[in-house]
Amino acid sequence: MSVPDPHPGTPYPGPPRDGADPAGGLLPGAPPAPVTVDDSWRRVSVISPLVRGWIALAAIAFFFGRDWFEGLFGPGAREGLPGAIGIGLTIALILGIVVLIALGFLVSWYFTRYQVTAEYVRVNSGVLFRQNRQARLDRVQAIDVVQPFLARIFGLAELKFEVADAGESAVRLAFLRLSEAQQLRATILARASGAAVAPDAFGGIAEAPEREVVAVPSSRVIGAVLLSGTTVLLLAAVIVVATVTVVFRTPFAAPTLIPMALGVAGAYWSALNSGYNFRAALSPDGIRVRYGLLDTRAQTVPPGRVQAVGIDQPLLWRLKGWYRINANVAGYGAGAPGEGQARATLLPVGTRAEVFSILALVLPDPGTVRPLEVFSAGLDASGAAEGFTTAPRRARWLAPLTWRRSGFAVTGTALLVRSGYFHRRLAVVPHERTQSLSLHQGPLERALRVMELQLQTTPGPVAPSLSHIDETAALELFSGQARRAAEARRRSIPEQWMRPIQQPSGAVMPPPPSYGPPPIETQEPSGPGSSPHEPPHDQPPPDQPLHDQPPHDQVAPDQPLHDQPPHDQVAPDQPPLNPPLNSPDRRQIPEGPGSHEQR
Repeated sequence: MSVPDPHPGTPYPGPPRDGADPAGGLLPGAPPAPVTVDDSWRRVSVISPLVRGWIALAAIAFFFGRDWFEGLFGPGAREGLPGAIGIGLTIALILGIVVLIALGFLVSWYFTRYQVTAEYVRVNSGVLFRQNRQARLDRVQAIDVVQPFLARIFGLAELKFEVADAGESAVRLAFLRLSEAQQLRATILARASGAAVAPDAFGGIAEAPEREVVAVPSSRVIGAVLLSGTTVLLLAAVIVVATVTVVFRTPFAAPTLIPMALGVAGAYWSALNSGYNFRAALSPDGIRVRYGLLDTRAQTVPPGRVQAVGIDQPLLWRLKGWYRINANVAGYGAGAPGEGQARATLLPVGTRAEVFSILALVLPDPGTVRPLEVFSAGLDASGAAEGFTTAPRRARWLAPLTWRRSGFAVTGTALLVRSGYFHRRLAVVPHERTQSLSLHQGPLERALRVMELQLQTTPGPVAPSLSHIDETAALELFSGQARRAAEARRRSIPEQWMRPIQQPSGAVMPPPPSYGPPPIETQEPSGPGSSPHEPPHDQPPPDQPLHDQPPHDQVAPDQPLHDQPPHDQVAPDQPPLNPPLNSPDRRQIPEGPGSHEQR
């Protein structure tokens, strides 16, 4: 599979999209073959009821067995000790209830089936109340492979994938074998991308290769948790409670720390679990993110599905130079607060270099020739550095600390919005992802001739907002951003990101984009035209004018039109341009810095 090309003129390689040969591969130059897919109905793992319902079974056993256990060993147990018949009936009753619940889960499993076609994923479930869910593959926003702790013991995984405007997980398959879930993810991504799939390739599509870009060490995650705002609130609460206890000489203030301690412990655990073993990688499928301590999650966000990016830096993190990156993805904002925040995190804690690496994955074309300087000004600077438009001086009466930092900058591909003095924030919104804009002005703002502009994208943790901007600048940004968004949507990549891309021969894994200078080639040049002193064969020598050659769209009168082979055909003795989707070559990443074999 392939991702859109961030550098025009250098298409990304990927799987072929042409016709199929008799052996099941794909031949370049052949007419597109009809896609034959295995659209049979399948079931999830038979162990799924146990993994999904073990909490209910444990709760029933606890509540029914607690009274019996207390009566067996509590006061007066000798006199009221039930006989063997009573104990047997109690155990039989508990086992009967457990068996009935297990049968209910088993029947629910039997009536749950899923189907993957060339255009849709369908899931049928329910016994008394039937539920049929259908999701279009070309609307896939992200795919997650989740392994709760008990599912990891049995080697199972849950597959979730979001579609646009779903409001919640459009498809949730729990639970599949881990290998089957990964295979199904590869199949869905292959068909969602618009790539042609070889006949009967449901079980033969290999996962696309990947190259790791960022790996967060566990020590940094622990340090970020300790330097978070949760620690500051805990210390402040301890100081207040200790002061009240000493001043008023009352012992009743100390127990108020217990609920707060439980909440702080939960926040610490959530941050540690969502940042532990964090990995971000580049893949032709998009951005791959893995994390988790007990419950592990592997997310895949296809190209162009990130609606907005938010970079923030808490006050204490400035001591270490750390940042956090969140993103708005359609469907992610509708989950539970803790889970939704973890799923929307592209980097839990990272250095500035790692921030630029993630930004290069999300926004390969920054739209400026000075991306490092522009983004650095958005992260740390204030004032009009690197083209930022800030709030006017008269806005200091409304925001005495943040008026010089509050501002925006426009590049060729995105709008940058920065804010915050103690807690710094930078929002990056690609032009084509701007859903709507709104202007707000209160009575004080009207008196000072400033306005507030808000940008709306899909729901998520990033909410771009400009405060106290000059009226004229806000109106110009309002109309200009609407125009830029309309033009960018016309040029944006299609939903099926592989369909318009021509596939050259070569490696199947592109190098990760970067905002730094291009790498220096150390390989010795070879072949005609590779020497700096030897002009290529297809270019005229320096002393020959360029217009001596006939244009490409004209042919000499005495030259037949069919002397040259068409561009979409290859000579019989030339190998195919790309391996088929089920070829072993897709599992190997070309050798180079940071490359490795896909496990």
